[in-house]
Amino acid sequence: MVGIKLKDFQERCVEELLEQTVFGEKKEILIQAPTGSGKTVILLDYIDRFLLENKKYVFIWLTPGSGELEEQSQNKMKEMLANRATKNLADILNNGFEEQDTAFINWENVTKKGNTALKELEKSNLYECIENAKEEGLKFIVIVDEEHRNKTEKAENITELFNPEHIIRVSATTKRNDEAYNINISEMEVINSGLITKSLYINQGIENDIVLNDEIEYLLKLAINKRRQIRNACTENGVNYNPLVIIQLPSMSEDLIEQIEQYLEKEGFTYDNGLLAIWLADRKENIENISENNAKQCFLIMKQAISTGWDCPRAKVLVKIRENMHEDFEIQTLGRIRRMPEAKHYGNELLDNCFLYTFDDEYTETVKHELGRQASNVKSLFVRDEFRNFKLFKEIKNTDADNFAPREAFLAIYEYLVEKYKLANPEQNKEKLGKAGYNFNQNITNDILQGNTIELNKKNFVNSEKIRIQSTVDTYKNGLDLRHSINVIATKIGMIYQYLSPILQRLFLGNIEFPQKILKLNKKEFYAFIINNERKLEYDILDAVIQKREQRVKLQKEFKKTEEFRFPERITVKYDKKVSNLTEMGKNVYYGYPSSTLKSQAEKKFEEYCESSARVKYWYKNGETSKEFFSIVYLDKMNKAWTFYPDYIVGDIAGNVWIIETKGGEDSYGNSKNIDIKVENKYQALKAYAERNHLKWGFIRDVDDLIFISNGKEYVEDMKDKSWTNVKYFL
Repeated sequence: MVGIKLKDFQERCVEELLEQTVFGEKKEILIQAPTGSGKTVILLDYIDRFLLENKKYVFIWLTPGSGELEEQSQNKMKEMLANRATKNLADILNNGFEEQDTAFINWENVTKKGNTALKELEKSNLYECIENAKEEGLKFIVIVDEEHRNKTEKAENITELFNPEHIIRVSATTKRNDEAYNINISEMEVINSGLITKSLYINQGIENDIVLNDEIEYLLKLAINKRRQIRNACTENGVNYNPLVIIQLPSMSEDLIEQIEQYLEKEGFTYDNGLLAIWLADRKENIENISENNAKQCFLIMKQAISTGWDCPRAKVLVKIRENMHEDFEIQTLGRIRRMPEAKHYGNELLDNCFLYTFDDEYTETVKHELGRQASNVKSLFVRDEFRNFKLFKEIKNTDADNFAPREAFLAIYEYLVEKYKLANPEQNKEKLGKAGYNFNQNITNDILQGNTIELNKKNFVNSEKIRIQSTVDTYKNGLDLRHSINVIATKIGMIYQYLSPILQRLFLGNIEFPQKILKLNKKEFYAFIINNERKLEYDILDAVIQKREQRVKLQKEFKKTEEFRFPERITVKYDKKVSNLTEMGKNVYYGYPSSTLKSQAEKKFEEYCESSARVKYWYKNGETSKEFFSIVYLDKMNKAWTFYPDYIVGDIAGNVWIIETKGGEDSYGNSKNIDIKVENKYQALKAYAERNHLKWGFIRDVDDLIFISNGKEYVEDMKDKSWTNVKYFL
């Protein structure tokens, strides 16, 4: 390739790809490579070397997103492999596939509803192009870039259209699959090569228990100082690049953008002088040549959307503004600040590392979780032939129905808090709630992580600790924080913000007169109370509204619909390959179901029982939170409909079908391990469903090596109660 010398680990990866696609027997090859390891360079060198020796092949390069990654990858190939033929989807539809082509196709063009690529057209469509290529003796190899972004059945069907000789899946977060050939590029290999920074520092320099008037301005000040330090280090060490600070915003952030722009303008960074850039879906300013090492821009305002496929090695500082809504964390976002601008280390702490600043405690905890998550083994399984015709009727929520009762919800919360904390009047209630763990600090408090990590794919924090920051309440600036906290609580209990916000005001805000009043806080105290106690309020309010109610058929009729349920044709399971006595579960409805799938202790014991019991003919482990799985609908005290997915469907030798839900049992001291506060409603809903459909049912819990079942009139938590019976007497 033009001007490119591969690093040792890159060369090894190319050699493995060549060996597996020329001589290997496995159809799928998974490459797990950290962001910044040069995945595109590896793939291009592989394609070039493969096509030198194999003439009758076509490569299909599939990318996710809106199309920018597709164009970026194709342009990279044109630049580095000018002698190789590249095509996009339009080229294919007009001219078909030709020997030695590399075709770059964006997923959305072939998977989204209403696409034109797969319709019958007057000119050749994609199906016909593939068939014509096969008739000419051409073979396909499919590359799935950022493969974690499109693990859908429809996407898999598109991949299989090509009937490829091999499928190469590439991502920083690929899950190991023992049915495929796995190539793993370790983070230390990439670090040692000089391509990415030595470590990531989180919240460096923030003082413990500091009190702030404005969190955003404080974070921006830290970023400005850090950027200045890095710039000075560049000058002192003769390093030729201009460090960039990325400011990542939550989705709902128009007011934040204006605040950030105003602060940066005071510090001399504006759009007019070219030092500030913004990159949003509907607004782009000063982003031309921003990725070049000596580009003028010093700050870039962005959102999550450009995290995939964007390469800017001079980005060294990330400011993550506190979220006001839930967004998925992507490790690729951190990867944007880990690349080394000259693909080498300098022996300087400021130049060889990158820096993250954020007061979003949920984000830093998610970072720790994602960095510490080990790639587990995954396996695709197909349903056994004899269970293809199995059928039940599942219940799903009727999304058109809404019979929410705000008054009932308010009274349920009020009565619950009064009873739990023995509340009397607002003056005494503050002291009682404080003793019970509620935070009445008039500042907003936040515990954040401070430390650094070397490898992003391991929980390897050095000198890490939790430090506390405090912010004075500003009812304008903290309005989004208040809304976020109320939204978190509302989402947890299945309510909307517009219902929960007035309930909280009536309960706790002093300037709203209401007969049932728990606290009389002023406006600033109210803001601090809700934000500081988000987690505690979430738990208490959920416990209040989820209290048991009778699951009557008439009451539920308008809240649900029934649909046919069949065992899914194919599932993917995670399992632990390292288990010494790994076997296949012969009674599971899927071929090759491994005995070491990831599961709870109660589930593990129940599955072992099913395999060993002479009464059990077959069993199915249900999935969670997806329309393809078996589900039942129930109501809470607010008339809110909820869906739950019982854990197992079991068939016995007498022809009965059992619906089984597992819960945590008791430890050796008699302490309950069940953490599901919705258990009573689920119990009643499963009982009612089974009775209506003439099925067997039960809740399963474990004690020591024994498992017990309950399917009586009421749910009883105490497993010494006679309602809990050894499962062997039932199933």
